[in-house]
This record gives sequence, C-alpha cells and structure tokens, in this order.
Amino acid sequence: MRVGVNAFAIVHETEKEARAVLAEIIEKANPDAVNAFGHEVKNAGKSSPEGEGNWAKSSFEDLVQYNDGFRSNLIGTPEQVAERIVNLKRAGADLILLGFLHFQEEVEYFGKHVIPLVRAIEEAEASTAIAAE
Repeated sequence: MRVGVNAFAIVHETEKEARAVLAEIIEKANPDAVNAFGHEVKNAGKSSPEGEGNWAKSSFEDLVQYNDGFRSNLIGTPEQVAERIVNLKRAGADLILLGFLHFQEEVEYFGKHVIPLVRAIEEAEASTAIAAE
C-alpha cells in the first residue's frame, strides 16, 4: 500500500510572511461554502466504519483548503517546509499532493528553494546511515 498526503504549500522567506498569506486565504474564504462543505463531509463520515470519517475534527480553517491541506503545515520558510516534507516521508508518506495559491510562481520558487533542501536532508541522512553501518 502507498500513502499520499494532501498539502497546501505556502513558502516565503520568513515564517511571518507565510503565516500572513495563510491568514489572508482564510479571511477571504466564503464562510457559507466552507461551512456547507464541512457539513457534507462530516455527514458523509458518519457512514464510515468508525462513524466519524476523516473530517470529523476539522476546523473551519482546516476546511478552507479541501482535504485539510493546511494541516500538513507546509507553511513557512524553505528550510521549515523541507524539514516537514522529510518528516512526512519518515512517517510513511510516499506521495505529497501539493496545492499552491499562485501556481506558476510558487511552483518555480518551491522547485528552486525547497526541493534541493529536501534532497540535501535525505542525502545527509543516507550518508549518516551508511557511516553507521
């Protein structure tokens, strides 16, 4: 079995800038649409084996980005987000499905500033593991 994680990435030079973007997204969300979505997914969850489903504990803020994409916490500096991605992979994630607010600009920034850090962390861990053997 493979595990995928839905995530919404907000990466900026400072965590304060990234958190400000998150706050703006939540502030501009349509409350009626978010609440209606929350009602429906929580209602659907009642038919799950555990009787509550995936979104039972989701807040309004979580539901602004479908599938709790903000809960993955890929929000912050490139270094913070890279470390969180590696942590998701350590926890068993095989795939991370990313969403971005301004897709073209942010995907390019993510590719230049986050992915190399993820690779560097993983290479350092692999080197440490080999040296320990």
